[in-house]
Amino acid sequence: MQKSKKVYVLDTNVLVHDPLSLYGFADDIVGLPIIVLEELDRFKTENSDRGRNARDVIRRLDQLRERGSLSAGVLLDNGGSLRIVYAPDVVKEPVKKTSGFSDDAILATALYLQKEGYDVSFISKDINARVKADVLGIHTQDYLKGHVTPEEFYKGWVKASVPAIELKQAEPGVLFDLQADLVTNQFVWLTSTGNEFNYRIFRYLGNGRFKPVGDPSQDWPLQQRNPEQLMALDLLLDKDIPFVCLIGPAGTGKTFLSLLAGLHQVLIEDIYEKILVARPVVPLGPDIGYLPGDIQEKLHSWMKPIFDNMEFISHAMARSRHLSNVAYEAGRKRKKRYGGSGLLPLDQLIRENKLSLEAITYMRGRSIPYQYVFIDEVQNLSPHEVKTIITRIGEGSKIVLSGDPYQIDSPYLDFSSNGLVVASNSFKGQSLFGSVYLDISERSELSRLAGELL
Repeated sequence: MQKSKKVYVLDTNVLVHDPLSLYGFADDIVGLPIIVLEELDRFKTENSDRGRNARDVIRRLDQLRERGSLSAGVLLDNGGSLRIVYAPDVVKEPVKKTSGFSDDAILATALYLQKEGYDVSFISKDINARVKADVLGIHTQDYLKGHVTPEEFYKGWVKASVPAIELKQAEPGVLFDLQADLVTNQFVWLTSTGNEFNYRIFRYLGNGRFKPVGDPSQDWPLQQRNPEQLMALDLLLDKDIPFVCLIGPAGTGKTFLSLLAGLHQVLIEDIYEKILVARPVVPLGPDIGYLPGDIQEKLHSWMKPIFDNMEFISHAMARSRHLSNVAYEAGRKRKKRYGGSGLLPLDQLIRENKLSLEAITYMRGRSIPYQYVFIDEVQNLSPHEVKTIITRIGEGSKIVLSGDPYQIDSPYLDFSSNGLVVASNSFKGQSLFGSVYLDISERSELSRLAGELL
């Protein structure tokens, strides 16, 4: 191993976050401490994304082993090399293990290479491990592939203020002034100078074309409550946009709007055969396995937020019919059943195969055609996991990803590295993709105050 080259010592969490990180340091040396292999060996039996990624890394290492000795170092196709490193016990004293954690052995390896004269950088998704490395005098940094700062992430819209008289024009001139900085399916939110409540929304279609965004026509007495929700519904109800991201804090209507649009397109418009709803199993308490019952009963408990939104939709429809005596057009049988007579209970929709609740774990390896796929809480998934999900989407299907990047429960993800934000930024400008950042809370006043004060 050439001491003139830089050595990147990878923590285990980097590999289970992105198995391709092995090849992410072109022209330099990737050093894997032997303890990392032991941790991967422990993880490989897990029936989880961490287990699958651990197995992926182990298979890649086995393939690289055929090129030569991993202990001496093998050449990679990117011009760099990879080496499995074992630090002698004599250098472990400065980071002597007292807690039982493997971080100390990994840091000892980095320290050993540094004392041997190498230019070492320790790469980890674990903030505490990076702090310990800094205390030991080891250069350290986060794994930044796909890193998006809060200032850079794609909101999906821009806002501008214009005089009221210009706002009334068919296509206000400011649209064309902004055109150079817009990408396909990005919204322009125009407000009247001095009056935020007087607004118009346009969606940029590319090649100098703008589409005015109006209230969506639905057979149900439900509609958006603010301009951000109007933009979201415009994307959700557009069958020509098969991939949509809704990003924002709790209470902005992401789950509600996604379910509302999906139910309408399945039950009324007959665009998709069914809705598939899934959420990552990253709880705030004990894992899903601790819940009582079989898999369906466990999922029923895990999907409570979905049931809550379904109940809200049903209640709103029933209340509207009661107060205004809305007369629904008899229409065809589907409209009679799902529009005129109200929304069927969620359990009945499941029995009739119009809606399915699934764990993300069971989506791998599938191809999902002609379905409206809604994945909630995506901020808890890595970019690699989101890629796996999106590649499952088959012909005639639409996928909606939603989540709050400010509430991440996964220990190795943050605002900048979670799969939702990274996917939105990566697909930015594609004609089949649209994204909206929602920031206006529509929950109760108590919920709004809790978000601000606590």
